[in-house]
Amino acid sequence: MRLLVIGGVAAGLSAAARARRLDASLEIVVLEKSGTISYGACGLPYFIEGRVRQAEDLVVYTPEYFRKERNITVRTGAEVVAIQHPRREVQLRSGERVHYDRLVIATGARPLESAAQANEFTLHTIDDARRLKQFLVEKRPRRAVVIGSGYIGLEAADALRRNGLAVTIYDRNRNILHRDDEFLTGTIRKHLEQFRIDLHMGCEGVRDGADLVILAQGIRPNVELAAEAGVEIGRTGAIRADERMQTNLSSVFAAGDCVQTINVVTGCPAWLPLGTTANKMGRVAGANATGARERFPGIAGTIIVNVCGLAIGQTGLSVAQARAAGFDPVHARIDSLDRPRYFQGKRITVELVADRQSGRLVGGMVLGDEGVAGRLNVIATALQNRMRVDDLEMLDLCYAPPFAPVWDPVLIAAQQLKKV
Repeated sequence: MRLLVIGGVAAGLSAAARARRLDASLEIVVLEKSGTISYGACGLPYFIEGRVRQAEDLVVYTPEYFRKERNITVRTGAEVVAIQHPRREVQLRSGERVHYDRLVIATGARPLESAAQANEFTLHTIDDARRLKQFLVEKRPRRAVVIGSGYIGLEAADALRRNGLAVTIYDRNRNILHRDDEFLTGTIRKHLEQFRIDLHMGCEGVRDGADLVILAQGIRPNVELAAEAGVEIGRTGAIRADERMQTNLSSVFAAGDCVQTINVVTGCPAWLPLGTTANKMGRVAGANATGARERFPGIAGTIIVNVCGLAIGQTGLSVAQARAAGFDPVHARIDSLDRPRYFQGKRITVELVADRQSGRLVGGMVLGDEGVAGRLNVIATALQNRMRVDDLEMLDLCYAPPFAPVWDPVLIAAQQLKKV
């Protein structure tokens, strides 16, 4: 029995590793079209910045490791160009055909726009980062334009600023991080201005005069291979799979950035490509490919990014997004300290959004210098468990002066939201 996995980064290798843990007798083969597997793509901006010294430091495992330690065959430079499911085989660009009994599709996503000029770069793969780093060293650009204000665009802008470049961000959208939140956009704008990063929202990028251009306006799922094989595509444009990561084709599973899931707040299909989601999807797909009955419940849409020292975290829905989803939203936003003032507490902002009728929490946002991730995780956990504001207000959160004030900012925000 052979399990074939297309894609050797987050979702694909998670699927292969999980399948091996559950079935020692299964033959597992992973096909990866690039030359590198299992690397931390989220660390690419920090390699550009210089905090990560070498691109190789981002590589977690090698094909040799999987062969020796996991008994998994990983083939690099093996690009699949067709899936012929009736014959249970895939065709490689070389012309070789590879048989499978069960298949996991983890083809990921790609940038919306490809680099067309010598000074244009995407920051999607480890090879992209190597090329950009080489350009910075050899050409020593002075002015950079970043197209896009998602988390990759913001991290890239910060990394280039730390390399001494003058940076301008353009985005055709009017809201940063696609949050549809004027307060968030305004706050980040003011923060960027302190570090001399210009931000222009609601307009196309002006590239004339720039020595370097980063294309970071978004990505799209790689679904063409699956669609041509008869795999159903969902309303988001990504592969439609059930909670077991099973597609509409028997014995074919899908995971990662090429697959849509369910938003646990709205119950609607959602596509939010993140490494955390890809790894969990991959585990479920790999387990079920061996005959297990595991499920992936969906996502709350939790992301966090650090921009010029400011941590920005969000999960669930903004007020505008909640209203568009059919909720009757109310919100409360508080400014507090992450620790007591006498323990050098720093400012932190917490916003919570709830449905007026049910009292159910539907979203949250945390901004600050420190202590953001832990508090955002509390809110994300509340969303995943469909908690009401009353429940959140009474959570038994930790307290000690080095870590938090006696009334944690999340609890204060819940108290204020309850009043509303």
